[in-house]
Amino acid sequence: MKIKSIDYWKQDMGNTRPYAISYKTIDEVEAAFLEIRLENGITGIGSANPSTYVVGVSTDDVHAKLNEGALEYLIGRNIHETPALCQELVDKFPENPGIRAVADIALYDAFTRHLDIPLVAYFGQKVEKMATSVTIGIKNVEETLEEARGYFAGGYRILKVKLGKSVDEDVERLVKLREQFGYEQKIRIDCNQGYSVEDLKQFFQQTAALDIELNEQPLPADQIDEMKALTDEIKDTVAADESLVTPEDAFQLAAPPRASGIFNIKLMKCGGIHQARKITTIAETAGIDLMWGCNDESIVSITAGLHAAFSSANTKYIDLDGSLDLETDAVKGGFIMEDGYMRPNGKPGLGVEKI
Repeated sequence: MKIKSIDYWKQDMGNTRPYAISYKTIDEVEAAFLEIRLENGITGIGSANPSTYVVGVSTDDVHAKLNEGALEYLIGRNIHETPALCQELVDKFPENPGIRAVADIALYDAFTRHLDIPLVAYFGQKVEKMATSVTIGIKNVEETLEEARGYFAGGYRILKVKLGKSVDEDVERLVKLREQFGYEQKIRIDCNQGYSVEDLKQFFQQTAALDIELNEQPLPADQIDEMKALTDEIKDTVAADESLVTPEDAFQLAAPPRASGIFNIKLMKCGGIHQARKITTIAETAGIDLMWGCNDESIVSITAGLHAAFSSANTKYIDLDGSLDLETDAVKGGFIMEDGYMRPNGKPGLGVEKI
């Protein structure tokens, strides 16, 4: 079954809950979208909005490549060759994970719609459902407590708190969260490269009694040697994020002594499902747990990440809340959220429907 046509557009989806991280404030969400149509009328949709800060490519860059006709070569290709086509994307666009992601996701959606099975079933589903964390940006104590109160009232079970500007202030926020809400809910943190090694050691010592689930990318992304030199006790709680962009990065991080006990995979970093699954293989071989994260993204790419996540038994954490605060989207469906737990909706492909 051949690809008949390709359509694409860019859309601003808005953000109802702007928030700050250690190096910027997120207050708008634009994404590039791609729709593939097969000869039999079946379609597949992809989306991408990579972080320029992390991978050096923006949504505008992706949309510009689409306007240049960068993916027109896919017209006439057989959708049954999807894995090979996705590897071609890696070879053709090695420096642009955004263009790879938008095409990779659309190809896999069209392919598994054509097969009339959910994407996760094609890979082999290992996880049925999992609770996702929801994110609180860098805020003062009162704002943090107020936002947490709203999330817990809404049925969410895991907070991810953005930190990284001041160890003392960070510890205070977490202490107040535990004092206010106890230890029933889980708390994980994301410093977005905001700590030094000494900061991290101080933070780890001062929060030892607070039951922090994991610490996402506390050190600058290029400090791999410093990560590897940490004690195992600290490394086991560290999730490599900005340090982990490509499968090659995964090899470096996993090589003894490993740099972290957790890999945070994002489709917008590695460039889609095909590359993400290479990273999962490395993690599974090295005994490293998987966390699946996101930017603020469309339901399209969030659902793609969910399907990829649930195809690995090493998936222990998901942080796939990136579509929850959008003002609008290009699609609906994809996943089901119940009491803070996410699961695919069981429909063919990604199970999304254009609005």
